[in-house]
Amino acid sequence: MHCFVTGTDTDVGKTFVVGLLLEALRREGIQAVGYKPVACGDRADAVAILRACDEPDLTLEEVNPLFFKAPAAPYVAALLENRPTDVALMKEGFAHLVQKFPCVLIEGAGGWEVPLTTEQTMADFAQELALPVIVVVNNKLGALNHTILTVRNIRERGMTCFGVILNHVGDERDSASISNRAMIEHFLGVPVIAEVMHGETEMLLPHEWPR
Repeated sequence: MHCFVTGTDTDVGKTFVVGLLLEALRREGIQAVGYKPVACGDRADAVAILRACDEPDLTLEEVNPLFFKAPAAPYVAALLENRPTDVALMKEGFAHLVQKFPCVLIEGAGGWEVPLTTEQTMADFAQELALPVIVVVNNKLGALNHTILTVRNIRERGMTCFGVILNHVGDERDSASISNRAMIEHFLGVPVIAEVMHGETEMLLPHEWPR
């Protein structure tokens, strides 16, 4: 199964979680790769995904076909470089990987509704691909609001939220980080398919993942 991995914001650990998921899928005998259609600022995330794929013949350009140097939203970065965000290239890159691998995890840029062009956001791009969505959440105070807004928008678009992954970016926990899981499942009715504690380097594949 192919999935789109989004976040409630930037710097919530999407790339780290994608890497853990790829490793977990391989342990289950599933050949899976990651895909970062657009990167801004640097290609560190794309390089990390490429390494996590552990596919010798896979190239950085296949993992990340579109790159902007400015550390900004793709649309803003495109304006600064005076060239358009090539959404067609992003789609072609995904179609290429789908022909080669049975499971592709697409990592979005920033949050769910980050702008790509004057008329299209990352959410629109994900909707066109019609893939189930995994939402990565930085588990802290304020995460509940961002998660509810993101998941509700996914559903309003007629899409499926496969589940939420709580990622503890910091090493300290507060009362919100302890209660967020129960509140998300109560208010949204979506499963928290994994909870990654700070410093963990391995994730179990969610039992719900289609075999």
